Amino acid sequence: METFETLVRAEFAAKNTYLNTASTGLLPARTVAAMGAAVASVAAGQPADMFADVEAARAAFARMLDVPARRVAAGASVAVYSGLIAASLPRGAEVLTAEGEFSSVVTPFHVRGDLRVRAVPLERIAESVRPATALVAVSAVQSADGRTADLDAIGEAARRHGARTYVDASQAAGWLPLEAGAHDFVSSVAFKWLLCPRGVAFLVVPEDFGGLTPVFAGWVAGEAPWDSCYGPVAELARSARRFDESPGLFAYAGARHSLALLEELGVERIAAHDLALAERFRAGLRDRGHDPVPAPASPIVSVPGLGRLQGELSRAGVEVSDRAGHLRAAFHLYNTTEDVDRLLGALPG
Repeated sequence: METFETLVRAEFAAKNTYLNTASTGLLPARTVAAMGAAVASVAAGQPADMFADVEAARAAFARMLDVPARRVAAGASVAVYSGLIAASLPRGAEVLTAEGEFSSVVTPFHVRGDLRVRAVPLERIAESVRPATALVAVSAVQSADGRTADLDAIGEAARRHGARTYVDASQAAGWLPLEAGAHDFVSSVAFKWLLCPRGVAFLVVPEDFGGLTPVFAGWVAGEAPWDSCYGPVAELARSARRFDESPGLFAYAGARHSLALLEELGVERIAAHDLALAERFRAGLRDRGHDPVPAPASPIVSVPGLGRLQGELSRAGVEVSDRAGHLRAAFHLYNTTEDVDRLLGALPG
């Protein structure tokens, strides 16, 4: 029987100390092989059925977030799905979000020009929902520093005031157990903690579609796609597939295998592994006189003032990010205690 360790070691063999999953996750060997085979099939004039890969990836994502696959749309970008939700709001509607929120989540609401976007500190979102609020848009985990949103409190406040919730899970899906059904809309790119190729993203919608209009619908959004290639689509899909973007098939050919690996490992086990490494790093930082941004129960650790070391660390074979002057390290399933200690040993203090 394969263990967590043996499964991971069979799939990943980074040549450096890679602590930058919050930017881009590493691809498993099985994913690389599947993409290569898909490319080769097209080169040989016998294209594989990669639309089957889209459906397999959709189903896997749905299982991981505990919703029916019929509620999941497949695409390529959180910004596109944020724009879709923004387009559904009436003129003058209030959107509540967090200060410093990731741009793909909030920019589409700003460019509408006729919405009222109000930003408050992350910790104050729940208490800031009011009767005038139409939508709360927030990341489950903040990209810049790993702080986690109190989604339970936000959801309860939104329901109390009749507001909808839109959660970006891009920095959470893959390590944080989530129940997407607790929210109106949940989006996520898959090239970070879900370890998929770039070009894969998902949107979870309510059973009644939440008032969304499929403004970018193409033939793939038809109930019978191959009968929807010419003229207006006669019947839109009866599921969230009506919100699908035309898929980047090679990316999805790999994505289904990345998601299968995560299901084999189990999100709860991944979370325990990731959080233990992050806590080891936080303890080591405090021993060296550094105070990370408070973000308990997050595998993302942000250290003020040390972002300037990013280039030097990269040249030494340790990959982290510089975000607004902070050093950001992200710990995922392929990382080890040796990775943590190597980074700590390279820091001043």
